[in-house]
Amino acid sequence: MECKRAFIAGVADDNGYGWAIAKSLAAAGAEILVGTWVPALNIFETSLRRGKFDESRMLPDGSLMEITKVYPLDAVYDSPEDVPEDRPPVNIRFINYLINDIAMILLHAVCQAVKLWDFIIKAHEVAESVKKDFGSIDILVHSLANGPEVSKPLLETSRNGYLAAISASSGASVSLTYIASERIIPGYGGGMSSAKAALESDTKVLAFEAGRKHKIRVNTISAGFCMEGGGFAEIMPSGHGCTQKFFAQLQVFVRTSCSVFEHLSKRRRRVEEVGNAAAFLASPLASAITGAVVYVDNGLNAMGVGVDSPVFADLDIPKAH
Repeated sequence: MECKRAFIAGVADDNGYGWAIAKSLAAAGAEILVGTWVPALNIFETSLRRGKFDESRMLPDGSLMEITKVYPLDAVYDSPEDVPEDRPPVNIRFINYLINDIAMILLHAVCQAVKLWDFIIKAHEVAESVKKDFGSIDILVHSLANGPEVSKPLLETSRNGYLAAISASSGASVSLTYIASERIIPGYGGGMSSAKAALESDTKVLAFEAGRKHKIRVNTISAGFCMEGGGFAEIMPSGHGCTQKFFAQLQVFVRTSCSVFEHLSKRRRRVEEVGNAAAFLASPLASAITGAVVYVDNGLNAMGVGVDSPVFADLDIPKAH
């Protein structure tokens, strides 16, 4: 991916899929630009400047991942100066979970009582800044979801701002989804399952529209929960309703019910595997892949029932060695 430029929307620290994807793209030779949530912008840039992320910036060849520029990307605030002083303290781990996921960005916009169109305008402003600074990008990671004007083609609404920055004749877009889009995951609420289903539908529509008009490939990765840095109950906002016990049980279910048993020690590697899958989808090696939901979940999507069920107590289920 030498001479390719990638924009990753949703990186606020060195945990999570956004950072892993950025590293994989950088390792393949791409130039990295990132967009981060405005309240976290100063924290992220300061940590980056002071070397807090140096260890996790290490690439396979021993060099450090370089981030050419960090852009503020938010549904509410345009710059750190716009963040009100009476805003609750920033929980950086919650920020990473929040903005590292497309649908969560939209949920944030809804929770802040902000019109989705306002968010699209902010994205357009970022796109114009990127276009002014660099001319174009080749790879977009974490695009946006539905726009408000349903009478217009989807390509001309919620994706228009970003597509203005992707002015090259071809490119690739990769987003993240979750299996709750097609299966019931009790406890995964707040409309998130519907948002993920919409995202996957949009992926297919955009694969056609952006593919025909701009030769841009659009795919999404179904990666499951990112458990880096601890249980989700610690990073979710108060009142969310999801408890530490819920996420602990879900984690055990995921580990034991995958087609390939996943040891706890493999957690970090799985984050890297998602990054590698995204780098593949954005590369010329995937030039004929578009409109796809690619599962990077150790085969969890193929299972019909959890093998930890008491029903299977007497069944000789293969164990990990």
